[in-house]
Amino acid sequence: MCLAIPGRILSVEGDDPLLRTGRIDFGGAVKEINLVYTPEAQPGDYVLVHVGFAMTVIDEVEAERVLETLHEVAGLAEAAGQAAPPGAAA
Repeated sequence: MCLAIPGRILSVEGDDPLLRTGRIDFGGAVKEINLVYTPEAQPGDYVLVHVGFAMTVIDEVEAERVLETLHEVAGLAEAAGQAAPPGAAA
């Protein structure tokens, strides 16, 4: 099973479409992500990220909905005494 995590683009660097990257904020954790699959992505946009690549641009409402669900999952895992899934830190 694969999991893509939503994040907000803070900045974009590079002119070459194959090497274009963005600084993506995942609720406080900022990572450098390849934007080759999302050439239309701009700062302020939300993207779904999987294994270091932005896979698609999504709207803010959808991104917030997914992040809220991940926080709920983390809370349930903690309540059950289990480690939270990666990317679901409460």
